[in-house]
Amino acid sequence: MAITDIQSFSHLTAADIETLGQELDSIRRSVELSRGERDAKYIRRTIAAQRGLEVAGRAVLFGSRNRWAWLAGTALLSVAKIIENMELGHNVSHGQWDWMNDPEIHSSTWEWDMTGPSSQWRRAHNYSHHTYTNVLGKDEDLGFGILRMTRDEEWRPIHLVQPLANLVLAATFEWGIALHDWSIEKELSGVPRRELLSAPNREFARKIARQVAKDFLIYPALTGPAWKSTLKANATANLVRNLWAYAVIFCGHFPDGAEKFTIEQLEDETGAEWYLRQMLGSANFKAGPAMAFMSGNLCYQIEHHLFPDLPSNRYPEIAARVRELCDKYDLPYTTGSLAKQYLLAFRTIHKLALPDRFLKRTADDAPETSSERKFAGITLPSTERWADNNWLLTDPETGQRRGLRSALHEAKVVLEEKARHEKEVLREAKRALKEKATQEKELLREAKLTLQEKARAERAALRRKGVREKVFPARWRRA
Repeated sequence: MAITDIQSFSHLTAADIETLGQELDSIRRSVELSRGERDAKYIRRTIAAQRGLEVAGRAVLFGSRNRWAWLAGTALLSVAKIIENMELGHNVSHGQWDWMNDPEIHSSTWEWDMTGPSSQWRRAHNYSHHTYTNVLGKDEDLGFGILRMTRDEEWRPIHLVQPLANLVLAATFEWGIALHDWSIEKELSGVPRRELLSAPNREFARKIARQVAKDFLIYPALTGPAWKSTLKANATANLVRNLWAYAVIFCGHFPDGAEKFTIEQLEDETGAEWYLRQMLGSANFKAGPAMAFMSGNLCYQIEHHLFPDLPSNRYPEIAARVRELCDKYDLPYTTGSLAKQYLLAFRTIHKLALPDRFLKRTADDAPETSSERKFAGITLPSTERWADNNWLLTDPETGQRRGLRSALHEAKVVLEEKARHEKEVLREAKRALKEKATQEKELLREAKLTLQEKARAERAALRRKGVREKVFPARWRRA
């Protein structure tokens, strides 16, 4: 199973977790108090830059029957759509800029350049995902309803096609998100499935009509004779945006180290434990300023899950303070290159498409899913040396607090040593069996030689007897 007791898994006391929560609250307050003109300028400049890129791209596409104009226009439009989706639509809809009280840049009024209505996304994502991050049965974004991303989910034959489903989801990500959020909206609203004219259905249909008309009718028609190439450019820009958004989201949610939780963890969960669950259930990827901007600063997914409504441009400075807390409490800070994080998620998608009988690990110690039971049945070196099998909160030699990061490292060493020992035992057993087989083969060979010698002797005896009978007939022997 996934994590049921976050305190046990994290190797922190309840007091430690509460103190960690207070320190994270302090980070939130300091950022909230320091928001101001610098942040306002950032978001307004981002909006101006995005709109300028889109206008330039669409202007260039008037000459899109020329190959180079098409490539330039498509590239500009792709970048504009990525910025609008990641740094604007996603973050504005999270309420990151509501403090400005600007009706244009407000979560309640912003409509993004995506198929699904932003209002449905806000309710499904901001509530369902960010409240119940990676909680099985509560977080609808855990696999988006079509992918099996943890062994805690029972395997079904339909999962065999999940590698193909993953490709389809990546290429049509905006549609996958739209349908996903529409389904959650109807569920949260209690709308009967057969009620075709319900408010969620009407809102969904209106947004689809506007989006499809804009990208595939109006803008192509405006370019006149170049409408076919403009249509292709719009479709290509949407595809590029979808693939990039998909990669960023999967790198933040599904690589190794982004832990899963059972619904038991929610029982009496404190605000500090919620913080800790966000830290353990999310992952970052390394990015420079340009890539961070293009990802909507979601390369800082841990910080985003801790503070989803704080301005995204402040995540780099928040990240430095969060890393300090991870060092202080000896907690893992899951990060890696974009390629590494995606390849880990990609491996999980393909691996969990198979039935569990083909998998080596269990849901407690698999790379993509851990739990407090990962440490059951093994003795960590630190507990053996210092605390009579009770985890020490402080290293007596260095004074460093000991937490999950040390426990995971020591467990890895112990399990690797155990695996090496088991491998050596198997090797010795194989050697012994081989020696036994050699001995038995030698005994069989000797027995075979003995039998052959005995058979030769018997044949010789029979031959001698036959010769005697020929030379001395029976009647002569009687005489």
